[in-house]
Amino acid sequence: MTIRTSAHLLLRLLRYAAGCRWHVLGAVICSMFRTLFDLAPPYLIGVAVDVVVERETSLIARFGIQNPLTQLFVLSLLTIATWGLESLSQYGADKLWRNLAQSLQHKLRVDTYNHLQDLDLAYFEDHSTGTLLAILNDDINQLERFLNSGAQDLISFFTRIFAVGISFVLLAPGIAWFAMLPIPFILWGTFLFQSRLAPRYDRVRDQAGLISDRLSNNLSGIATIKSFTAEAYESDRVYQESEAYRRGNQRAIALSVSFQPLIRFLILLGFVLTLYLGGRDVLQGNLSVGTYGFMVFIVQDLLWPFTELSEIMDEYQRAMASVRRVMSLLDTAIAIPHGSQSLPLKTVQGAVQFDSITFAYNGCNPVLKHLSLHVPAGKTIGIVGATGSGKSTLVKLLLRFYDVQSGRILIDGNDIRELHLLELRRCIGWVSQDVFLFHGTVAENIRYGSFDATRDQIIHAAQQAEAHEFIQELPQGYDTIVGERGQKLSGGQRQRLAIARAILKDPPILILDEATSAVDNETEAAIQKSLQVITQNRTTIAIAHRLSTIRNADCIYVMDKGQIVEQGIHDELIAHNGIYAGLWCVQSGMNLAMK
Repeated sequence: MTIRTSAHLLLRLLRYAAGCRWHVLGAVICSMFRTLFDLAPPYLIGVAVDVVVERETSLIARFGIQNPLTQLFVLSLLTIATWGLESLSQYGADKLWRNLAQSLQHKLRVDTYNHLQDLDLAYFEDHSTGTLLAILNDDINQLERFLNSGAQDLISFFTRIFAVGISFVLLAPGIAWFAMLPIPFILWGTFLFQSRLAPRYDRVRDQAGLISDRLSNNLSGIATIKSFTAEAYESDRVYQESEAYRRGNQRAIALSVSFQPLIRFLILLGFVLTLYLGGRDVLQGNLSVGTYGFMVFIVQDLLWPFTELSEIMDEYQRAMASVRRVMSLLDTAIAIPHGSQSLPLKTVQGAVQFDSITFAYNGCNPVLKHLSLHVPAGKTIGIVGATGSGKSTLVKLLLRFYDVQSGRILIDGNDIRELHLLELRRCIGWVSQDVFLFHGTVAENIRYGSFDATRDQIIHAAQQAEAHEFIQELPQGYDTIVGERGQKLSGGQRQRLAIARAILKDPPILILDEATSAVDNETEAAIQKSLQVITQNRTTIAIAHRLSTIRNADCIYVMDKGQIVEQGIHDELIAHNGIYAGLWCVQSGMNLAMK
């Protein structure tokens, strides 16, 4: 990351914070005044020395105050006022910057998360959860730390240099140039230093994302780790990632800490020149004692901040590395745009048509090839086929998790790409074979997506999904915490809660993707009875490996290698003696053998 890139990121961050422009302006002004009032004591000391030495001919005497004691009294009042104003401006600066940091952090995190939600599933398949979490948490928190302190330090540095430099030029122009002699060399060294430091911090932030990814994966798969006694293996992998992060930081630190000692020698040069040349001018009568005392004291305020410049720029580069990652995420194009056509839920009949669609994942071989399929409104169809035949892909395309490369998908004659995305998905209830439950209560998970549902409605949905009985046996019933991803429940219990969630949504189109794959035969039979009621007058697409679950469907489609190779009702397909009949014989034989 070059200096130009870093400056571009800062400008973009400022544009992003345009809604807080008055907040930012107030914070900057308070920081500048705090620095100016902080510089006042050396000036006042110089004036005090001038009063003691020059008495009636001092600087204050020129304003009509001749008595030295009165001059000192006025100087004391000015000192009190200066300290008070410095404290007030510091309070304002700290409060404004910290509140700005919290506001900008909040806005950036929410906007980034909202943008992330709008991205297609392919993006999440290509990017790890740990890396995304590192951006949403670590990188945005790094920006907060910079705004809390680093931004103030940066403004204070430039204000201090400008104010002291002007004072030097006005009071002793002949000496000022010698005092400022080291500054160009310091600035040149700073830019050279930053150009080498910035890429190192970029790598550090990327490595932080890898650590977060490793930890997130391991915590999610802790049961697998334990079952395969892989604790030592995973501990070593975490060690390697953490060690890489430590080494990356070491390389950045090695360069960072070498800067300040080099700067000290240049500062010493400016200080010695001021001490010697200023003293010579006092001896020759060309400079007052008070001014000389002020210059010797203040030269440190001119040059010493440069020793802190490395730390300020260090914080700045860390923040810009984080901003780069956050902005890169915000710049990610949304591959599934919202349509503009409205689809009121109450008007949806539920007729679904796949019109000669072709689809491939990430440029791979097509999963679906010119597939056409029509589902009349209110009818139930079953889809079967071998693993990888494209069954679940059909569902994901209908929900617009992905878009087809060619062909169209229609609902009630409307191309789903033209429909408003949220309205499209509201009219579809989806029960996936990979059930996801959120950390919360049973009731909260059933109500998810139907947040206004009453307790009675939740219980009724659970009863229809054959879940009410086992829920009542849980420690707190419907208020039982299910754990992260529902880990406190069995696979069959999780699946029944997912069915209840879809029932409560009451959509005109219902998708059951292996909805009974994790339940026992007895529960499956009970759910089948419920589904006969649930699916009436509702368009239902049921994907199944267990053919018994779709035996009574209005039409059954058999898929193979992305195409429909057989279709018809159960008896017709058995009589056809094709793929479906073979699957039925295998499963029927297994069932008989089990009996």
